[in-house]
Amino acid sequence: MAMAMAYLLLLVVDAAAAAASSEPQLIFNSKEVQVQRETGRSLLQAPNPKMDCPGTCFGRCGNNWKNEMCNKMCNVCCNRCNCVPPGTGQDTRHLCPCYDTMVNPHTGKLKCP
Repeated sequence: MAMAMAYLLLLVVDAAAAAASSEPQLIFNSKEVQVQRETGRSLLQAPNPKMDCPGTCFGRCGNNWKNEMCNKMCNVCCNRCNCVPPGTGQDTRHLCPCYDTMVNPHTGKLKCP
């Protein structure tokens, strides 16, 4: 009997705490949730401006010995991620997570230079 009373008391305290919560409850309509799933952003957020991929990749691949291949792959990655790490080395890849983790599905090697 004491166990049942303790459980009931716990439920009452938990319900009171939930009612006193100051966090607002947000309700989205189904169309907004669908847009958020497809694009990864809410309708209230502005889209990220499109990056100048050819210019940015030209700078990143400037010192690469396979310049044409580097530019081609960098542009593919930039168009997909809208991000290119600064500089020409591998030490800055982590600054753009999408670019850093994209791999070739056939070989499993990193796709972006």
